[in-house]
Amino acid sequence: MLDAGYEENILRVVLLILVLAIALFKLTFIHPALAAETFNGSKIFNANCTACHIGGANILIEDKTLRKEALSKYLPKYNIEPMQAIIYQIQNGKGAMPAFKKKLSYQEILEVGAYVFQKAEKGW
Repeated sequence: MLDAGYEENILRVVLLILVLAIALFKLTFIHPALAAETFNGSKIFNANCTACHIGGANILIEDKTLRKEALSKYLPKYNIEPMQAIIYQIQNGKGAMPAFKKKLSYQEILEVGAYVFQKAEKGW
């Protein structure tokens, strides 16, 4: 029979391994869209989006910016799947924003989406 101190140490080691495994998984899993080249996303954004969204702002509707708080508030499912919400918005547009699914390739949309997401996360 094992004493209580030994069992407690084993439990601590198991929990530590579990926490490290979860942390490693979280740090190494990269959403495919985030792996897109954000340099190209920046160029595509500048060519297609800055007329309305310079610096992450919105010149048409002031509070619907590309800042994380606004994206979270105005894009459905942003809090669940932020990249998918951004990609959907770029593809389909809404209101004054045109749809870009016929103007940009899917790869270009992924790159712009990754760029917007990263800029929003960093606070523009």
